[in-house]
Amino acid sequence: MSKNVLLVAEAVANEKGVERPIIFEAIEAALESATRKLYDEDVGIRVTIDQDTGDYRTFRFWEVLEPGEIDAETGEPRFIESPGREISVEQAHEHDTTLSVGDVVEEEVESIEFGRIGAQAAKQVIVQKVREAERAQIVEQYRDRVGELITGLVKRLDKGSVILDLGGNAEALIPRDHLIPRETMRPGDRVRGFLFDVRPEQRGPQLFVSRTRPEFLVELFKLEVPEVGQGLIELRGAARDPGLRAKISVQAKDRRIDPVGACVGMRGSRVQSVSNELVGERIDIIVWDENPAQFVINAMAPADIESIVLDEDSGSMDLAVTEESLAKAIGRGGQNIRLASNLTEWQLNVMTLEDADAKSESESRELQEHFQTDLDVDAEVAAILVQEGFTTTEEVAYVPPSELLTVEEFDEDVVEELRNRARDCLLSRAISSAEGAGEGEPADSLLQVDGIDDNLGRELAGHGVQTRDDLAELDVEELQEYIEIDNERAAALIMAARAHWFEATDS
Repeated sequence: MSKNVLLVAEAVANEKGVERPIIFEAIEAALESATRKLYDEDVGIRVTIDQDTGDYRTFRFWEVLEPGEIDAETGEPRFIESPGREISVEQAHEHDTTLSVGDVVEEEVESIEFGRIGAQAAKQVIVQKVREAERAQIVEQYRDRVGELITGLVKRLDKGSVILDLGGNAEALIPRDHLIPRETMRPGDRVRGFLFDVRPEQRGPQLFVSRTRPEFLVELFKLEVPEVGQGLIELRGAARDPGLRAKISVQAKDRRIDPVGACVGMRGSRVQSVSNELVGERIDIIVWDENPAQFVINAMAPADIESIVLDEDSGSMDLAVTEESLAKAIGRGGQNIRLASNLTEWQLNVMTLEDADAKSESESRELQEHFQTDLDVDAEVAAILVQEGFTTTEEVAYVPPSELLTVEEFDEDVVEELRNRARDCLLSRAISSAEGAGEGEPADSLLQVDGIDDNLGRELAGHGVQTRDDLAELDVEELQEYIEIDNERAAALIMAARAHWFEATDS
């Protein structure tokens, strides 16, 4: 009997590659399950196996329970509901007067023969324990490899996803949305991917691989470009339209190295190798620059940028291009501008030079009107403030006087008066806000937009959309976040707000 136990443990351990203690634990569970079936009630059974001799002993146990005691987990009083597993203090004292609540009463019972266990039941328990151990080993083996490239053979296709055999009983799943579009795979193909997640699930896949994430592109370049491993070139980021086009930014740590040339390789060998792995994906290699504007200019290649207006507060840039370069800047289906935005992490808005000039003029007029109203100055003074780069009343009120004095047209008296008026305006606003009056008032320019009445104007102003240009810079989804409106009307209002940009261009 004991010999059979050792033989089974040895055979399973060798076949599955699982440690012997785990196999013995599985056999103990199988013996316990089989022993419980000999009783007519639910009983507590414990089996211990000597791993050296294979001998085992069987015990029946009861938990000592004080009827009516409060369960720590549920907060409810506990009663003896399972006499086969629970026993009262009084009954326990018949065995041993030193026992108390929470202790366990055990008595040894006759062990069943291993050879007469319900073979199928024992096998199921052992197989389940072994499977759990194998899955735990796989998780432990790959947990620290998240973020690395792994390679496996296509084992099977499952509802559009791919199961990879990594060897050693390990499998990985490439979900359907992490496969490169139009990529064909067949069982037996060797496939490489980026391990992005490891989950210790009881069932189903545990290792998750992607071929579409930008990190996959970065890791492939690390393999192909030795200078990256040597620390001479740093890969700063990547953006992809999987299977079609990608952009990757690089920075040379040594000025003597051309980072783009190193990544392209002799006759394009390195970049071509990466492209082939990505099913022909076209890859633009961009030089990273600490200057955000220059980085965006690099990222927008092959389009030439004529001018940039940067708004750090909103994290956006307006890019002006010639009419001939507009299509190239946007790219097919917006691909170029979208990838450049993802790579640089700036919201990029492309427009023609004419539209940019019209928008700039419109914004300047808005600012001039703003300063004329807030500071009670004439158009000439307001225009000077705008030309010098002032955009808010707060800036006029709180910038150092020396900065205002650098304006050629302003002397000390003018500067002091402007600062006082700006502070008075801000104080009036604060008082009005505290009293609940005048908050979120729409500007006249907003109320002049076709389709905007007084009520709608106030509702928009309450969300910070106070001017015509505020509305013009929104997209349909953003406008719908502020007011309940259908797509068609939202688009009509936004185009009406933008109309003056194009009128200025035509004139």
